[in-house]
Order: sequence, then C-alpha cells, then structure tokens
Amino acid sequence: MKTAKLSFVLFVSLMAFLVISSCSNSDDAMAPVNQVEDVDQQTIAEVKTNVQAGTWSITKFMEDDIDETDHFTGFNFTFETNGTLSATDGTDTFEGTWSITDSDSSDDDSSDDDLDFNINFNLTNDFEDLNDDWDFVSRSATKIELIDISGGDGGTDLLTFEKN
Repeated sequence: MKTAKLSFVLFVSLMAFLVISSCSNSDDAMAPVNQVEDVDQQTIAEVKTNVQAGTWSITKFMEDDIDETDHFTGFNFTFETNGTLSATDGTDTFEGTWSITDSDSSDDDSSDDDLDFNINFNLTNDFEDLNDDWDFVSRSATKIELIDISGGDGGTDLLTFEKN
C-alpha cells in the first residue's frame, strides 16, 4: 500500500512538472513572434519616414546585368504619405504608387527580412521596369538598395535610390 501511495505521488508530481514546463515553453515560444512583428512594424515606419522626406534619384538600375540607370537620369522621385509616387525631370512627370509590406513569401530569400518595397507605374515606358515587389538589400536615411530575383527566369534586377 505504501509503495502504491509513493508511486501515485511520484506520478502526480511528474505530471505537474510536465504541465508546468510545457506551459512555460509555449509562452517563451510566443514571445519572439510578437517581437518580430513589432520590429517589422517599426522598420516599416522608419523606412516610410525616411523615404517620404525629400526627393530621391535612381543611382543604379540593373536589369538582368544590363545597366539601364541612364533611363532615369534627371528624374526626382517623391514618395508621398498617401502612397502616391511621382517622378519628374522638370518637363515630364510620371505618377505611380508605392508601399512597404511585410511578406513572408519564399521569394524573399535574398534579403535579411520579409519587407517588400512595392512600386507600380501604370505606364508602358521605361518606368514600367520599376514595377515590382523589391526586397531590401540595405537601407538608411539617405540610400535604399533593392533587389528582385525573377521567379520565371531567375534574372536579377538591382535598384538603388539615393536622397537628393
């Protein structure tokens, strides 16, 4: 009888330990997810603030290893808070949209996070080549380097904006 009681106490103690330790681990596993979401939202807000301050120029545009930067020489890009984007060289002005989104798709493997810099010009000229969900390579208050690796042919496009 004494052995049965001792076995029962040990069994209950073991079960209590397992329940407590499993609850503790699941709570800890949830914390990094929330922290990641907060970091992404902070990063999005920071990049938006930086890009909306002033005008920007394209200092590099490589499409499949072909330098096409000169197609955008002289154009100043303005990223408005309402999501509109304009590019003007003093004579011509082109309008589009921009946004930053948090994406967890597998095509973002080239970057250190899952943020996309989305550009869309509803045009059929050189600005159409900028339309994409670009991944960040690097970003600062004065320079944004972006990359896109095509899912179709695997070609790589590079886009760099620098603040004027």
